[in-house]
Amino acid sequence: MTSAAVALCLAAALIHVLFVFLHVAPPNPLSQQYSRQVSAWVFPLFEQNWRLFAPDPESVNRQISARTMHTAPDGTVRVSGWFDLTAVDNSAVEHNAFPSHTAQNMLRRAWSSYVETHGGDDRPRSERALMVQRYLTNIAADRIADHRGGTFESVQLRVITVPIAAPAAASGPDASATAPRSAETRYLPWWKVDSHGN
Repeated sequence: MTSAAVALCLAAALIHVLFVFLHVAPPNPLSQQYSRQVSAWVFPLFEQNWRLFAPDPESVNRQISARTMHTAPDGTVRVSGWFDLTAVDNSAVEHNAFPSHTAQNMLRRAWSSYVETHGGDDRPRSERALMVQRYLTNIAADRIADHRGGTFESVQLRVITVPIAAPAAASGPDASATAPRSAETRYLPWWKVDSHGN
């Protein structure tokens, strides 16, 4: 029994290493032939990038909020108030010497991937875009269910983007260039989710 479990763990580890290697290796016949399987394995949880060594600091603050919709048996529709997902992450990171990856990056990276794959019109144009959309929706639905409870079938996200002002320059001709731009609010469409609640 133990040897079978060890063999299974070793096989899974070898497959994982092989798929990640094919993902980061230069294009070759093997990585091209199995590109769909490699992408399905790597994205979005095992994506490789160089941000650890050359971080790209945020130039904006984002507040990502979500609300839910529930249709009662009598046909009435109930929409909840907005729930601040970003505040949940921030509170998990504050005063924590070793915050988890999920608290620091999961929501932020899901949103970055969503913007990369959808652009400004919220239309998925690939299988990866659909996967990222489901990933972002599931994060929101799971966090709402964990913190608020209740029953709902659809989720909508709102993202408020506030540019971070450049350091104040001494008064001079460049002072107007450092004035912060105004905040932008983006409402995503309502998305169906697996039913949550009782």
